[in-house]
Amino acid sequence: MPTRLFRSRWPFHYAWVVLGVTFLVMLITAGTRAAPSVMLVPLEHAFGWNLASISGALSLNLALFGLMGPFAAATMQHFGLRKTVLGALVVLALAVAASSLMRHNWQMWLIWGLIVGTTTGVTSMTLGAVIVNRWFVERRGLAMGLLTASSATGQLVFLPVLAYIVEHAGWRPVIWTVACGAAVVIPLVYFFLPEQPSSLGQRRFGEPADAADMGSAPKINPVAMAFGALGRAVKVRDFWLLFFSFFICGATTNGFIGTFFIAMCGDHGLSAVQGASILATMGALDLVGTTMSGWLSDRYNSRVLLFSYYALRGLALIYLPYSFGLGPTGLSVFALFYGLDWVATVPPTVRLTNDVFGSREAPIVFGWIVAGHQIGAAFAALTGGLLRSSFGSYTVSTIAFGALGLLAAVLVLRIRGSAGRLAVAG
Repeated sequence: MPTRLFRSRWPFHYAWVVLGVTFLVMLITAGTRAAPSVMLVPLEHAFGWNLASISGALSLNLALFGLMGPFAAATMQHFGLRKTVLGALVVLALAVAASSLMRHNWQMWLIWGLIVGTTTGVTSMTLGAVIVNRWFVERRGLAMGLLTASSATGQLVFLPVLAYIVEHAGWRPVIWTVACGAAVVIPLVYFFLPEQPSSLGQRRFGEPADAADMGSAPKINPVAMAFGALGRAVKVRDFWLLFFSFFICGATTNGFIGTFFIAMCGDHGLSAVQGASILATMGALDLVGTTMSGWLSDRYNSRVLLFSYYALRGLALIYLPYSFGLGPTGLSVFALFYGLDWVATVPPTVRLTNDVFGSREAPIVFGWIVAGHQIGAAFAALTGGLLRSSFGSYTVSTIAFGALGLLAAVLVLRIRGSAGRLAVAG
């Protein structure tokens, strides 16, 4: 049945169907990972867990979300993309549903820290990079921009709804909503996500008919494959610049704003629904900003784009603590500039990774770079909670992370791209 659907006549290249299915998978992943941000205060009140303890579980989630990237990419090459994604989604749906029975803090760490962090790491940015490399030659930046934007759309769709549910029905109905969302995309992956273009007798989108076939990746143990790619990548200076700039990217987005913005709004008298709505608006703006970033990365210097994005983000974060005192207009200005920039860094980072490491090695290397992103996010989730407990506000941490954004802007200008390539294959 799936093969028949794959091979049905479509009025456009099947790469766009694959892109649509992957967009939905990554959207659900984003919605699942956004759920804890609206449950922070309800869980604190329901069980008496302190904010630092809950933040610790979310920090583990963020770290594993990133660390799974290179192993997920290698597993997709070894066992197959479709099987890997299906397995991750089934485990994710079951684990999230089971968390409705939580009674103890260790269960939060086990389910939302360990299991959700691991499974969502399979169905996130690394999956997007694998799909783009397997299915596209032309429009790669645009395709990656659209897939990256799905994380913003996930917030747009989920956060206000989840915040409303929490406010009117408690945190457990949030769990069931998210679990059902993960279950819904499982049949879509089963029926509409083939392994690669050659499974349909097609070539990648935009690939000439006489181009050499990429061939199948060698069947190497996924763990050995992931660490082998890392061993070759660490010899390349550009890898470290990409890794540390993406560390800062994760710290200044998912880790800090994604985790604490709703709670920060509460400190200034805004309700959870209001905070979630502002965050969702930033998600809608990022849908535009990241898609545009993908289009730009197909046409302009990725280093210059990254410099602009990181500098703008850093300045926006430094401005944020003061925006609450300027009324709705002040916060709207932050939401506009920060929203357009949220994950606009991903398409040019993927482009630079491909330039340096080549199309076969790049997805796994990008997985390690994503690991840096999520280690940065975990660092920010933990540090933000501790600083809030110590100083009684988020002002110090917000300005500190803004300064890190400006540092990332300087780092990315030193990336040499294809000019600094070192042979890493083999």
